[in-house]
Amino acid sequence: MNTYISKKIINFARSFPDLGIQSKPRPEEWKTPDSTCRTKSSSMTNNNRILFISQEIAPYIPSGEAAQLGRSLPQDMQERGYEVRTFMPRFGTVNERRNQLHEVIRLSGMNIIIDDNDHPLIIKVASMQPSRIQVYFIDNDDYFQKLDSDIDPSGSNRADNDERAIFYARGTIETARKLRWDPKVIFVSGWMSALNPLYIRKMFGDDPSFKNAKIIYMVTPEKVGGPVDERIIAKLKAEGFSTRDLKKYDSIEHDTDLLHRMAIDYSNAVIFKDPEASQALIDHVKESGKPFMTADQITGPDSYSDFIKSL
Repeated sequence: MNTYISKKIINFARSFPDLGIQSKPRPEEWKTPDSTCRTKSSSMTNNNRILFISQEIAPYIPSGEAAQLGRSLPQDMQERGYEVRTFMPRFGTVNERRNQLHEVIRLSGMNIIIDDNDHPLIIKVASMQPSRIQVYFIDNDDYFQKLDSDIDPSGSNRADNDERAIFYARGTIETARKLRWDPKVIFVSGWMSALNPLYIRKMFGDDPSFKNAKIIYMVTPEKVGGPVDERIIAKLKAEGFSTRDLKKYDSIEHDTDLLHRMAIDYSNAVIFKDPEASQALIDHVKESGKPFMTADQITGPDSYSDFIKSL
């Protein structure tokens, strides 16, 4: 009986490969995260990998169009033959027990400094059913615990949403590097995720995890519930971004569109899922010459698949 139970426990643990219990090491784990080399096996397989960095994913955040798309789009891409992994913040409304979240010790433990304050990074993982797609949750008590004053699951009305977006960007990137899972496409969606393209291109542009990836940014209808902190530019400079990188944002109003514009500027292509996206943003993409798709051009899952293949 004890042997039978032990085998069941091991088999269950193996359904979460990144918890560290595996039959044998994966080829991509034979190299360190900072290595400029990748195994032949890894380089041959990453052409069909898509990393989704989402603001919301159902059923963890059950309501809203963005959450439903955060679930359905990765599942559809997996059914089309892509390897898929996803990230989202571990908002306080996420029920860890019901959704079977588990902390990944080997990915956790890093401290992220924002505005001279240390914030521990905790990584949790769950397996989305029935697709079994790995969902990685970026967690921190300072930024993602539920507050009584929150007006929605993401706490879009908080005064520190700029720092929460910085933490989410830093957390996803550091975790993706540790995973040594080099994607061909990085699909970023939602204002909470909007700083990821900036960080990937300007801070980690030569990192082998991201160097050859195409970034798609999707503008979703969700908005910040108040002004973005006026000090966001100063905080980004403290992160190491140059004045030259950020000067073009000095005269832009500090709202959701500021975050969208930062994402657009450092992405390879843009999807406007928001049918009411500002004309200024659409004109900005047109002027850039980057491929884009508007809400009225999205007719179903094939629209996303065809757009990804076109890059």
